[in-house]
Amino acid sequence: MKEAILLINLGTPDSPSTSDVRKYLTQFLNDKRVIDIGPIGRFFLVNFIIVPFRSSRSAKLYRQIWTKEGSPLLIHTKNLAEKLQLEMGENYIVDFAMRYQNPGIVKVLNKLKEAKPAKISIVPLYPQYASSSTGSTLELVMKEISGWEVIPNISIHSNFYNHPAFINSIVEEAKQYPINEFDHVLFSYHGLPERHIKKASAHYGSNSCDPGSPKNKCCETVTSNNQFCYRANCYATTRQLVKQLNIPEGKFITTFQSRLNDNWLKPYSDKTIEELAKKGAKKILVFSPAFVVDCLETIYEIGTEYNELFKKHGGESVTLAKSLNDNATWIKALKEIIIPITIET
Repeated sequence: MKEAILLINLGTPDSPSTSDVRKYLTQFLNDKRVIDIGPIGRFFLVNFIIVPFRSSRSAKLYRQIWTKEGSPLLIHTKNLAEKLQLEMGENYIVDFAMRYQNPGIVKVLNKLKEAKPAKISIVPLYPQYASSSTGSTLELVMKEISGWEVIPNISIHSNFYNHPAFINSIVEEAKQYPINEFDHVLFSYHGLPERHIKKASAHYGSNSCDPGSPKNKCCETVTSNNQFCYRANCYATTRQLVKQLNIPEGKFITTFQSRLNDNWLKPYSDKTIEELAKKGAKKILVFSPAFVVDCLETIYEIGTEYNELFKKHGGESVTLAKSLNDNATWIKALKEIIIPITIET
C-alpha cells in the first residue's frame, strides 16, 4: 500500500492578466483568516476597495517576474514535488496544491483519494506557523477530508522552522555568498498584522504580548506558550541561522516585509534598508526564510524594489539570497522532515 505526500503552497494567479490577478486576490483576501474582521466588513473592504484598486497594479508586478514557463512560485513548487517523488520512490505518491487558485486543494485531494493511500502527509510549505497561511491551509484540508467515507492515517506538519534539516538547507545555500563582504545581513520575513500575534498569544491565555512594543521580549525564546507564534518562530529561525553562519552581533537584523498598513510587525524591511543606506552601508545581503520557493515577494519586492530603494539613499547593491526552490539539499531535507530518521540503539 502506498502513502501520499501533499505539498501545499500559498498560490498564484493563473496568468499575469488583470482579470486573473483579480480572481486570485478575491479568493485570497476573502479568507477569514487572512483579513480577520467581520464578514460584512471584509466583503465590502475586499471586493469594493482593495481588489478593485490593487488588481491592475499587482498584475503589472506579476508581469515583471513571469517566465515562459509561467509563475515562478508554481514552477518551483511543481519541480519540488517532482524531485521529491524521485527521492521518495515508488511506494509514495507525491503531489502539490495551492491554497488559492490552481491546482486547488480540493481537486488534488480528491485525486489522491482515488489512489486509496494508507496515509497522507500534509505539508504546508510555510516554515513558520501563521493562522493566515498554515492555519487556513489546514482548515480547508481537514474540512475536505472529514467528509470522506474512509479517512486514512493523516500526518500534519504545522511548521518546520527549527528542523535541523531545514536550517542546514539554508546554510548550504548561503555558502555561495561571501557573507563577510557584506555590510549587513537582513533576514526578511513576510509581515503579519500585529493583532494576529496578539490573538495567537491569547490562545494560550496570555494577554501580555505586545508585538508593537520594542521592549517586548516574549518572542526571544520559544516556549510551550508561543510555539505556534509566527513572530517567535521567525526570531528562532534567525537565531539558528546566525549561529550556523557565524554572523556577529550587530551585523544582522530580523525584519518584516509586505505590510498593508502601519500596524504590522516591525521593524519593516524597506525602512531598515533605507536607514542602513543613510548610515553608510554599501552592500546588503537579504535572506527570506519564510519563503521556501522564490516568488513575487522575493524576486521583485526584495530583488528589485529594495535594491532601487537602497541605491536611492546612497547604497550600492542589495543581494537577494535565492530561496531553496528545488535544490538537492532541500529535497533531502524535506524527506527527513516528512519521514524522520530513526536511529537504532
